[in-house]
Amino acid sequence: MKELYEKFPKWVWLGVGIAFLLLVGYMLLQSPNSSAKEEIRPLSEKQEVEKVENTKKQTVIVDVKGAIKKPGVYEIAVDGRVKDAIAVSGGFTDEADKNAINLAEKLKDEMVITVFKIGETEIASNANTSNQKEQKINVNQASISDLQEVPGIGEAKAKAILDYREKEGLFQTIDDLKNVSGIGAKTVEKLKEYLEA
Repeated sequence: MKELYEKFPKWVWLGVGIAFLLLVGYMLLQSPNSSAKEEIRPLSEKQEVEKVENTKKQTVIVDVKGAIKKPGVYEIAVDGRVKDAIAVSGGFTDEADKNAINLAEKLKDEMVITVFKIGETEIASNANTSNQKEQKINVNQASISDLQEVPGIGEAKAKAILDYREKEGLFQTIDDLKNVSGIGAKTVEKLKEYLEA
């Protein structure tokens, strides 16, 4: 070993030692990264579907029209209000009748928000009154108190609907209410008059 050491100049051995230390250091630095890379795996098909469904649960799509700066279709958080939709669409124009719209109303998926110009409100009020009578409660957006306004739903059934919605996700159709404990097919038929999915 001594003969081998004396065979090469000291600077060669110094270079070999530095190269060895660099190699060990590089390997130590790379090992955590490689294990981290192994942990990052692409989402499975099921996880992708769940991710898309969770995103859908968190947003609603609304159509904002009338006396606003940027009319259009917008995707807004599921707990949003009409005021949020107006803000996203650029706000009111100078002609908008701001008193004719309920800014605190909760948004519903596929909702149409029409902001009337000053003077147009009286013309539309009769049509709106009849629409409000026919307007159904969205079972995917309703609170316990909203559901209790529906004939045939008391506090227990309203709570069961919300519990089911939280565990199983949004109702695709009103018929899915049959899956809720304590609600049968006959009840669901009656509820179709008042509820929508």
